[in-house]
Amino acid sequence: MKAAGILIPGGFGNRGISGKIEAIRYARENQIPFLGICLGMQLSIIEFTKNVLKMKNSGSSEFGKHTNNVISLMTEWSKKNQKVTRTKENDLGATMRLGSYPCYIKHKSLASKIYKRKLIHERHRHRYEVNPKYRSSIEKKGLVFSGFSKDKKLLEIIENKNHKWFLGVQFHPELKSKPFKPHPIFFSFIKNSLMNKNA
Repeated sequence: MKAAGILIPGGFGNRGISGKIEAIRYARENQIPFLGICLGMQLSIIEFTKNVLKMKNSGSSEFGKHTNNVISLMTEWSKKNQKVTRTKENDLGATMRLGSYPCYIKHKSLASKIYKRKLIHERHRHRYEVNPKYRSSIEKKGLVFSGFSKDKKLLEIIENKNHKWFLGVQFHPELKSKPFKPHPIFFSFIKNSLMNKNA
């Protein structure tokens, strides 16, 4: 397999998940520029916990039962200063995080080099979130969380500090990208992919 860069986009359901995880592993192990969007970011965390942390039966609650759900269904949030709770049993809809949300970027990260600012606003469309209880063990092995919600409960951006260009985002940069004004993440990803191709 030869690739200048690998992008895993957003999506729903378990179709093709094992192949996507293998593509992420290939990108990580071979220093190929990688961009994961929404589900792509979530799968990059699952790949890392499986193959680097050797965490048995890690996965997402979207795809079935796992001992370690590193990605989980969003079950609680605030609406008009009221706590709203849902479970799989009483899912009445309206459980998707939609629209623009602020994201605070870690200093001296790849994301900060791309955006050149500390605070960004990006659009979301997803139900599942990174489970923060696994953050510490993941970061100890080199997968860094470099973007957060203001309260630091929602993890927005990940990057691999042992890789030349490896980025995953929970939001959808394509929703703010135009043909003649590309999103800075896409610009950086394509630039680094071309550099890798010509190396």
